[in-house]
Amino acid sequence: MISEYNISRRGSSTSLFGNVDRTALGIYIAIVIIGVLSITSASFDAETTNIFSFSHNYMKQIVWVGISSVMAAVVLLLDRRLFHMFAYPAYILGILLLLGALAFGREVNGAKAWFELGSIRVQPVEFVKIATALMMARIMSDYSFNIRRFTDLVKVALVIIIPFGIIVLQNDTGSGLVLGAFLFVMYREGLSKYIYFPVIFTIVLFIAALVLQPVIIFLVLLILFTLYSILKTQELEGHMRFLFGVILAWLLLSTLTPLSGYVSLMIVCGVAVLILTFLAVKTRTMMLLWPILMFVYAMLFVPTTDLLFSHLEPHQKNRIHTFLGLVDDPRNVGYNVNQSKIAIGSGGMWGKGFMEGTQIKYDYVPEKHTDFIFCIVGEEWGFFGAFIVVSLYIALILRLMRMGERIKEPFGRVYCYSVAAILLVHVLVNVGMTIGLMPVMGIPLPLMSYGGSSLVAFTLLIMIAIRLDASTSDGDIYI
Repeated sequence: MISEYNISRRGSSTSLFGNVDRTALGIYIAIVIIGVLSITSASFDAETTNIFSFSHNYMKQIVWVGISSVMAAVVLLLDRRLFHMFAYPAYILGILLLLGALAFGREVNGAKAWFELGSIRVQPVEFVKIATALMMARIMSDYSFNIRRFTDLVKVALVIIIPFGIIVLQNDTGSGLVLGAFLFVMYREGLSKYIYFPVIFTIVLFIAALVLQPVIIFLVLLILFTLYSILKTQELEGHMRFLFGVILAWLLLSTLTPLSGYVSLMIVCGVAVLILTFLAVKTRTMMLLWPILMFVYAMLFVPTTDLLFSHLEPHQKNRIHTFLGLVDDPRNVGYNVNQSKIAIGSGGMWGKGFMEGTQIKYDYVPEKHTDFIFCIVGEEWGFFGAFIVVSLYIALILRLMRMGERIKEPFGRVYCYSVAAILLVHVLVNVGMTIGLMPVMGIPLPLMSYGGSSLVAFTLLIMIAIRLDASTSDGDIYI
């Protein structure tokens, strides 16, 4: 049960703007306005007689802005205890909506992740991010919660894994990867940094396995493992002998037997791991056990990379190959990114002016009003405009983190950090893919990309954080 102590200092907490963080609210409004202007530029047709027709994307977006504004006002007037109270129901409803979309939803761009209600399409995953953030905050704010306790860590992990699994089944992997943002929150709440190393190690191994031969990967790992052992034990000669012994044994086995070089290396490495484990335990050099385990994990993971990669859709494989430089196809697979980079680069320092972008006007950039809306900013407003937009996002993220630190109780802190992390991942991936630094994942730019589901969901996500912060500013303390 939650008990409440209200210490009124600067007016009622139910006042709409009394203690709302106006800086965060102002940044939100600025980004939304820039988004509407960008969508207008992307979809405006001078030959259309009725510029206020709802056949235009910008008019539809303006309607969604109005709906989002009403919902924002409602959220700011709600009692903040409701967010804590309805965290479980919201999460369960979100999971049911994901399952419903998987079973009965409409397939769009290869992902069965949408409900279609007449002319309106709703993507449940956008709202599941809110439900997951609330659920994370609810669990991690329990009095007895300790993120270093295994059972509690499993609870938090399941909150993320369950929706992620359903989203992957919907073939919307890009949206699922956004849930990885909660790893930042868990780190802020005290999760050991050593738990993150296997995650990073897996990602590096996956990319390396697509680019390099397995033999090269394991030779590099052997060298790195030897260097680590030398640094930790200060024994140069013994470890160098062991390294050269492994390499020599591998060369002999692959030369004198019909086994392939890779199979020979795996056999030699397997024997080496057993010997090293025995020596580490016998000499109580326990610091060497975890790199040995990582090496064993690599031995198991690298051979399965092709199997994991084969389960991706063809367009996902092509995007990864293009991103890694394994395929150079600017007229087909890499067309979107290539045209986006041309548009952004052509904007120069100050841009071509509002509605003057030639790449945008003549439809060279596909999905220009949704996933690639940032290239409109780059072409029409140039580097200066792009810098302003990115700065606004950074300011909003930092403001949300400041709110989290300002809120003394864990529920609000965890939620605010969750919102900041989700925004950070969305902005990094979306901006990164428009300039060729990230693979194309179909992730919208928050508050700017065209789409009612995205705009409403991000509005609710941010406004809940602002409301929780306003309660703290009022002097309301919830225990």
